[in-house]
Amino acid sequence: MHKRAVFNNRILPFALLAPQILVVVVFFYWPAGQAVWQSFLLQDAFGLATDFVWFENYAYLFADPAYYDTIWNTLIFSALVAVISLSSALLLAVMADKPLRAAGVYRTLLIWPYAVAPAVAGVLWIFMLHPSLGMVARGIKALGFSWNPLLDGTDAMTMVVLAAAWKQISYNFLFFLAGLAAIPRSIVEAAAIDGARPTRRFWTIVFPLLTPTAFFLLVVNIVYAFFDTFGVIDAMTQGGPAKATETLVYKVYADGRLGGDLGGSAAQSVILMMIVIALTSIQFRYIERRVNY
Repeated sequence: MHKRAVFNNRILPFALLAPQILVVVVFFYWPAGQAVWQSFLLQDAFGLATDFVWFENYAYLFADPAYYDTIWNTLIFSALVAVISLSSALLLAVMADKPLRAAGVYRTLLIWPYAVAPAVAGVLWIFMLHPSLGMVARGIKALGFSWNPLLDGTDAMTMVVLAAAWKQISYNFLFFLAGLAAIPRSIVEAAAIDGARPTRRFWTIVFPLLTPTAFFLLVVNIVYAFFDTFGVIDAMTQGGPAKATETLVYKVYADGRLGGDLGGSAAQSVILMMIVIALTSIQFRYIERRVNY
């Protein structure tokens, strides 16, 4: 017979929930409410006067063609980062799940990059891909390819995508490795006895059982690409050249902190939040149907 823990104090459940609710209210709902309110305001250049302008900040944004270029850059950037980081992590997890010599060392080395701060990851990749000093850049030029992320927008976007994806691979690797460890070996071995090749076993047995993990990581990686890559972009390109690598989260910082347009920056942050919520809802609405729980 299992013993049940009974709490007669009705206040105790609320007391246990209060710290988490307080954290959510203070660090999410209150800043989000402040951003929504500030998006309807317009301050003068010296911050001495504030006017309530309704939706003028939003109208100015949607009338600016450069803002749509930033949205397009963000969508391309987030899609590439998610695809590269997820596919690379899955490949590494499948390789690490096999019986290998020094498997612990191999897994530890793959986990290390997750401890690197985004700005530090950006600086590391600059050292490798700088057109004049980077060793990798010299190898690219030796192969006859043109490479100059300081002047070419495509090269700059490639550089920040590689740095941001590399930073996230370790996080995805941990979850994929845990998901692979949870798959019963008897199912895979039964398929092998029936003559299924490794590739067929992976796509018909292993990957369907990994879909809950893959779906969770897809949502996390999209959010990561939209928000947590600010440090990478700021350390590597500052949104350049010619705003080729400027994403929505970096434009919020550039217009608000550097440009002094607090109302427009707040409106951008509200739009960014709505885009992420919409993308997450779409993923849960359509992609989750293919998940095998």
